Amino acid sequence: MVEVQTKEADSPENSTEKKEVPEKDVFSWRAPERPFKRRDRQFWITIVAIASIFGLILFLAEGVMPVILIISLIFLFYVLSTVEPEETIYTVTNKGIKISEKLTDWQVLTRFWFTKRLDSDLLVFDMNVVPGRLELVVHSKDKDKIRDILTSYMKEEEAQPSNIDRTASWFSRFLPKG
Repeated sequence: MVEVQTKEADSPENSTEKKEVPEKDVFSWRAPERPFKRRDRQFWITIVAIASIFGLILFLAEGVMPVILIISLIFLFYVLSTVEPEETIYTVTNKGIKISEKLTDWQVLTRFWFTKRLDSDLLVFDMNVVPGRLELVVHSKDKDKIRDILTSYMKEEEAQPSNIDRTASWFSRFLPKG
């Protein structure tokens, strides 16, 4: 008996190799790395007063460790509120979102929406990996163009606020606007 070997497996039609599509920039813009707003003296006096009262209560109930945590959080917030962010380049490509040459694939991003925080327009992506959200600062004039491009890759749908979001909003109502 003679066996006949066919070359069908080697033909280009049956090849399981995927051809690598080159990355192509679709839209790019320069913006600050994070939202930023300078705070006035009255704001910091209010924050320190609230933190002091809260810290005293926690010190009496739990000891010194919660107070150290509060002090470190206020210091972090102070640094983020006084040091202006650098500008970076954001790019929408055919493979994902690039922030300073670091690519986040479309498979990781699930949906997007626009919001505003600290007088900055933000483009927010829901992610299916930790940290869960990706927020990019955008210019108002670019929002429509970015929306048109992104809707071809994913849906625009704002996520419901989480418990942490609702708690932060509730606390922010008591702080001065400056």
